[in-house]
Amino acid sequence: MTVDSSAGAGTAPLLVSTPADLRAATADLLERARAQRPAGPRPSLGLVPTMGGLHAGHASLARAAREANDVVVASVFVNPLQFGDPADLERYPRTLDDDLRLLGGAGVDIVFAPSVADMYPGGEPLVRLSAGRMGEVLEGASRPGHFDGMLTVVSKLLNLGLPGTAAEYHAYFGEKDAQQLAIIRRMVLDLNFPVAIEGVAIVRDDDGLALSSRNRFLGAEERRGALVLSRVLHGLAEDVRSGCTPDLDAARATVAAEAEVDLDYLEAVDPASFAPVAEGALTAAPVLVVVAARVGAVRLIDNVLLPTVG
Repeated sequence: MTVDSSAGAGTAPLLVSTPADLRAATADLLERARAQRPAGPRPSLGLVPTMGGLHAGHASLARAAREANDVVVASVFVNPLQFGDPADLERYPRTLDDDLRLLGGAGVDIVFAPSVADMYPGGEPLVRLSAGRMGEVLEGASRPGHFDGMLTVVSKLLNLGLPGTAAEYHAYFGEKDAQQLAIIRRMVLDLNFPVAIEGVAIVRDDDGLALSSRNRFLGAEERRGALVLSRVLHGLAEDVRSGCTPDLDAARATVAAEAEVDLDYLEAVDPASFAPVAEGALTAAPVLVVVAARVGAVRLIDNVLLPTVG
């Protein structure tokens, strides 16, 4: 379904903090949408989960939801379960007033900004989801427990936003967090969540750096060094377009040679399972090249889907 993408744009979203208020506000707006076309199809609900510290990449998620749904809900919640380092959790940007302005400008109707007590009323959860083998490699190997914590909160947010049979249901996630997106899609498939997961393309600054809430912590020299990540990914994709076999070892050496950058990994994987792809199969479809590095005190990730040949 396509709806008027200007609906709600530029207006202040309704801010709620409890699950009960979220359900009530969502039900009210869905009922209004239904009343406007009683003989038409079910209205649709779009959910945009975020941790705040929002930027133009998040705005693109909200706009994608706005263009395709009658009601758009965004969440702003810094989830402690997916931080292994307490200092990283403390440092994560909390900019709710700015986030509300950005989300309102993108057409979001409701912003759900719960406290930790609202999200975990029984205290730290004793029962959590596991990302399994998909959550143990690459980002999961470098950040143990991260994806389990992410899945636990995403599953809660999907359930809290669930409109039941009252509406179609879609949730929007950025393709920059490719491993997260793949794991969420697998969770929805494996656990029969009644929601369509929509991936939204990476948004980049003019210099090519993928937008991230953490970019604000980069110094000028660090930012210049960080550009090597997008540069080598673009180069690998260009190799395929030119009929050449991508050289991952050369790409790794290029990143490692950048003084400001400490490479964690640069690997080719299946975008659905995150299983490794052999270098001899890099021109077969589909192949995703993912990279992670620490630039100063900031951890950055990026990826590119290689073009297909034939």
